[in-house]
Amino acid sequence: MNIKEYGLLYWSVVGVLALLVASPFLSRVLIYPRTEFFTELWILDADHRAEDYPFNITRNENYSIYLGISNRLGYCAYYMVQVKFRNQTQPAPTSFGPIEKRTPSSLQSLYNFTVFVADESVWETPLTFSLDYHENASKVEMNSLVLNGLSLNLNNQVIAWNSSRNGYYGFLFFELWLYNGTSEKFEYHDRFVGLWLNMTIQQ
Repeated sequence: MNIKEYGLLYWSVVGVLALLVASPFLSRVLIYPRTEFFTELWILDADHRAEDYPFNITRNENYSIYLGISNRLGYCAYYMVQVKFRNQTQPAPTSFGPIEKRTPSSLQSLYNFTVFVADESVWETPLTFSLDYHENASKVEMNSLVLNGLSLNLNNQVIAWNSSRNGYYGFLFFELWLYNGTSEKFEYHDRFVGLWLNMTIQQ
């Protein structure tokens, strides 16, 4: 191996080592183009975890959760969250399958949150809720949902006995809607989260 080949090998090794040393710094200053744009929606329990969610519900007792939105759309987004409650036979929203077939529940919203969330930012709010209901002839009649101190009428919605699961089950859920500047209206954003709640009267 002659002197020129040694020189070429030396500078090649130096170049590789320089890149290895500089790579952590380069990863901080290089800006890679974003390829995915989406929104995240979640519920956490009272301890800010995805573990101990309310399930067995006692009439008029308060339960706490957190509702959160993470914006990864590439722009400041204007969101609306619709709060709804349904029994097991009423229409549910969808968030899977082809986009054109994803639909919100046709049930009327009980309450709406509206919020602006900057790109790459998170909005989260604590929620405290309770349910007022009574059992009547093998069914539960819902009276109201109290959400953060605000009483929302459930119009005596009825929940029938579920014989396979031995209980009365209702679904408290939160649909995500996104403001469309072109149509100038909120449109269902293909996402919802919720909690199945067991309202069986404890003996």
